[in-house]
Amino acid sequence: MEFYRTTPTHDLTYSDVFLVPSRSGVTSRLDVSLDSGDGSGATVPIVSANMNSVTGPTLAASLARRGGIGVLPQDLHLQDLAEAIRSVKEQSPVFDTPVVFAPDATAADALEVLPPAVGHGIVLQDERGGFAGCIAAERLASALPDARLGDLVHAGLASLDAEDVDTPRRAFDLMVEAGLEFAPVLRHGEVVGTLSRRSALRGTIYRPNVDADGRLRVAAALGINGDVVAKARALADAGVDLFVIDTAHGHQEGMLRAIRAVRDLDLGLPIAAGNVVTAAAVADLVDAGADILKVGVGPGAMCTTRMMTAVGRPQFSAVLETAEAARELGAHVWADGGVRYPRDVALALAAGASAVMIGSWFAGTIEAPGRLRRDASGRLFKESWGMASTKAVRERFDRLSPYELARRELFAEGISSSSIYLDPMRPSVEDLLDMITSGVRSSATYAGARTLAEFRERALVGIQSAAGYEEGKALPVSW
Repeated sequence: MEFYRTTPTHDLTYSDVFLVPSRSGVTSRLDVSLDSGDGSGATVPIVSANMNSVTGPTLAASLARRGGIGVLPQDLHLQDLAEAIRSVKEQSPVFDTPVVFAPDATAADALEVLPPAVGHGIVLQDERGGFAGCIAAERLASALPDARLGDLVHAGLASLDAEDVDTPRRAFDLMVEAGLEFAPVLRHGEVVGTLSRRSALRGTIYRPNVDADGRLRVAAALGINGDVVAKARALADAGVDLFVIDTAHGHQEGMLRAIRAVRDLDLGLPIAAGNVVTAAAVADLVDAGADILKVGVGPGAMCTTRMMTAVGRPQFSAVLETAEAARELGAHVWADGGVRYPRDVALALAAGASAVMIGSWFAGTIEAPGRLRRDASGRLFKESWGMASTKAVRERFDRLSPYELARRELFAEGISSSSIYLDPMRPSVEDLLDMITSGVRSSATYAGARTLAEFRERALVGIQSAAGYEEGKALPVSW
């Protein structure tokens, strides 16, 4: 990456910079490979943040199915975290994760999980786990809230046979021929997943992030306190593919001890650690055994660290410096936080990140944990919160005595509750992935790059004023 006709004299955020187009021989965005190359197996450079309101088994599986990787949060109790890992591993790398209800559940129950959006639907299973029908999600919009789901199933039970959909293109063609937007996929009468036309189409573009056994990859977070070694062993036994050793201030002795302890287990799994924002921190954490550095202090939407403590660093400059330092040491960087638009993801990758972590942006999706709610105007949202907030502290330390818990709550930071609205046009995490990866691929073509490595080498970055940034935004109203 080079700065275009300028040399920065201060640290920069994503909003401060822009990409300058170069001569390009890349004719199609689909000619661009988005493989991260950082040992995570990711074929798209997107990582979901280890936040309770963002990454659960469903989102982690959906993200891995399209080539990214999800990081399950450390706040889950160990047995629940291990079960979440196993759940991801059990899900299909080809078919979508089914949303399952019993026939006696109501339309209101289903609408707390799934909006009435085209291309989505629910699967009904009886008390013995047998297939009892499916309902397209848009059908729920016209159903009475107390209507039994079993009563909404009419005529034949439309489904696809897994043996007939041996390729994504074949699945798409079959759905078009049958006039289906959504259908469950059965193998020997048992539901193994679902498909929509759009998800079948995605299967022709994305490559899943799978392990050596063909199972979806998933990461899990560890703290630096407690029995880190025992937790790491338990997560490895559950099948985790990557450790993320996580604390707000990653450049501290406790972090270095935790990295060394996990490294010395010799489990053969990559270690990501952070968060940090300086080259000196990168050197220390890599020396301790980290393969990937999480970079970012204070840029997240739910984070109040900078306003509370004045600690942090503008994210573009933090990524630029740490990525260069990591590259010299054979390590990699994940840019954690601060992305609001696909342009920000592209800029982080241009600065040298191998992948970008996304939190709140993904919290407002169907696949994120939590129930759907409606505000007074009827708009759908999910609740999100910062991982240093009072709400997060209560969940993380719920087994402490009331006195110890109260002491920790006294110094909590971050936002404890925020409404993250679903985009009606992009309610799924996969819809957001389409938008993000489309933008990043186009950014690479403007730079004349076919890989992320070429993108990092060829990117020209300029510095702009606040007015320049505003000029780039589309007008929300007519002339």
